[in-house]
Amino acid sequence: MRKLFFTLALVAGVALSSNAQEVGIRFGGVNGGGGAAIDGIFSLGQFSRVHADVGFFDSAVGIDALWDFLYRPLQVEKSTFHWYAGVGPSMTIGDNFWLGVSGELGIEYRFAGVPIALGADWRPTFWIIDDTRFGADSFGLNVRWVFGSASK
Repeated sequence: MRKLFFTLALVAGVALSSNAQEVGIRFGGVNGGGGAAIDGIFSLGQFSRVHADVGFFDSAVGIDALWDFLYRPLQVEKSTFHWYAGVGPSMTIGDNFWLGVSGELGIEYRFAGVPIALGADWRPTFWIIDDTRFGADSFGLNVRWVFGSASK
């Protein structure tokens, strides 16, 4: 119960104190481990954004900050489906410290008239520090609340 309260308080705090255009939860793989993460989108323009996550699992915290350099509609006119691809740093802080580079490939759907976005993504990661290895097992489902003009 404490973890749920802490997570909800953290999501509310992030939403109120940041310039995030979307805030929600990412279910599934978080840095190669299962669990859930606080998920946020920060726009950098029409076709670029930062997709950041903070995940809590076992005795560790995972952090991803991925630059989605491609963010495009699947159709030209007012599509609600978008696909994205990006890359950025990933780390896990716990009993061991892990640092790596993750890629991201995903798709999302925005509901017309409702400020909710649903998405699915794949995040392969090349770990550099504590051990050098490649992990391709990080899949996730995203549910985010869309704020302001980003919801239109």
